[in-house]
Amino acid sequence: MSSDLNKLFSSVKVIDTHAHVVLRETEGAAGKYGPEILCDGDVPIYRIGDYSLRDVNYIGTAFTDPEIRLDRMNEAKIDIQILTPNPLTYFHYIEASKAISFSKIHNDSLAKMIQFAPERFLGMANLPIQDPIAARDEIYRCVEELNLCGAAIGTSSIRQLDDPCYDILYDAFELLGVPLFIHPAPSGIDRPLIEESLRKYELDLMVGFSFQETIAVSNLIFGGVLERHPKLHVCISHGGGMLPFVAGRLSKASRKRSWVPMNLRADGAFEEEIRKLWYDSHVHSNHSLDLLEKIVGNDRIVYGTNFAGWDQPENYEANERSEQWRLNTLALFSAN
Repeated sequence: MSSDLNKLFSSVKVIDTHAHVVLRETEGAAGKYGPEILCDGDVPIYRIGDYSLRDVNYIGTAFTDPEIRLDRMNEAKIDIQILTPNPLTYFHYIEASKAISFSKIHNDSLAKMIQFAPERFLGMANLPIQDPIAARDEIYRCVEELNLCGAAIGTSSIRQLDDPCYDILYDAFELLGVPLFIHPAPSGIDRPLIEESLRKYELDLMVGFSFQETIAVSNLIFGGVLERHPKLHVCISHGGGMLPFVAGRLSKASRKRSWVPMNLRADGAFEEEIRKLWYDSHVHSNHSLDLLEKIVGNDRIVYGTNFAGWDQPENYEANERSEQWRLNTLALFSAN
C-alpha cells in the first residue's frame, strides 16, 4: 500500500469494498455486446449481447451518478468505497480484441469518476482475462498511470483461475502490491448458462453465484495458486459463497483424495489455505457471518455491501465488527 493510501485508510472508520459502478462512457464499447441502457415502456433494461436485465434502473442512481453516490454514502456513514466493475460487463468470454478495447475504455472512465471525490472513491480495474498477457499489461497501466488500486474479475473465463497461463497475471499483482477482487458474473450473458436448472427463479443469481465463488476458491487452493504466489492478496465476494458450509467436506477431500497435492494432505493444511484468502461480509445473515468468521477467522473479513443493489443491507450502520473490518482492509491492501 502506498503511504497516501495507508494514511487515507487509517483516518476513516468504514470502508466498503463491494460497490459496483455503471459507466455511461462504456455504452456500446463492446460492439454488438453493448452494453446498452434501454426502456421497454416504463421498464428499464440493461442489454448485454442477447441478455437483458430488466427492472433495474441505472440512470440517475448511485451506480452512474457520483454525486448521488456520495449523498447515499453520507446517509449510510460509509467513508470510502472501492468502486468495482459491473459483473454483467466483465466480458470474459467474448472475443479478446473486444474485451481488451472495452476494458481500456472502462478503466479510463472509472479513473475519471474517481476524480469526482478522490478522498472518498477508489477504483478497481476491469481486465480482459481471456488474454492473460493483455490483462497483465492493463493492470500495470491502471495502477501506474490511472492510479487504480487493483482489479476485479469473474470466477472464470475460457480457462479456470488455476490455469498456469494466469501466473504472469498473478505475478503482476504481487509485484504491484495490489489486491484482486473476485466476483461472479451471471452465466448466460456472454457464455452458455452453466446449468439449465438455474434458469428458473433467477437461481443463477440466487444460487449460481455462491456455486461459482466456491469453485473459484477450490481452484485457487487445489490448483496451487496461493502456494505459487504467496504475496497474492485475493478477496472473494459474498463470503466465499458456499465455502463456510462445505469447508469440512473440502478439507476431508484434501486428506483423502489421491489427486490432492502433498502439501494439502496434512491435517489443518486446507484450513490454513482458506485463511490466506480474504472474504467480504456481504452474506445477508448474521448466522452466515458468524459461520464465516468461525471458519476463516475474523481477521480475514472486510466490509462489503453491493451498494445500491437489490440485496444491499437494510441497515448500513457500523457495528462491533467495523474496526476489525477496517484493519483487515488495511492489511488486504498491504500486499507488499
